Amino acid sequence: MRNVFFIFIGGGLGSTLRYAISYFFAKNQGNQFPWATFVANGLGCLVIGLLFGYFQKNNVQNDSLKLFLTVGFCGGFTTFSALSLENFQFIQNQHYNLATIYTTTSLVIGLLAVYAGFKLSN
Repeated sequence: MRNVFFIFIGGGLGSTLRYAISYFFAKNQGNQFPWATFVANGLGCLVIGLLFGYFQKNNVQNDSLKLFLTVGFCGGFTTFSALSLENFQFIQNQHYNLATIYTTTSLVIGLLAVYAGFKLSN
């Protein structure tokens, strides 16, 4: 239950930062390219990569800290970072086919689900 609390707090912080980025770009960029999403995804991937590398290099065993920062904060900030980390781990373990399948199916299923949801709502 303690880990759920850490994920909850981290997710709230990540989501709040994601909102702040969206707010900033909405005020300063207009409605052209989706810069807020692009920046959040890039930053989220950078942060989760830094954390993953740090945890591995320093053999960090604190599961609560890992969950707070990765599942909570990065997950609240952008789930794209989790997808990217999982694919990186596939590549790191030389599971290239799984990385390709996971990336492709995630994108295709995601687009189809958005389309289905849109159609169902009309």
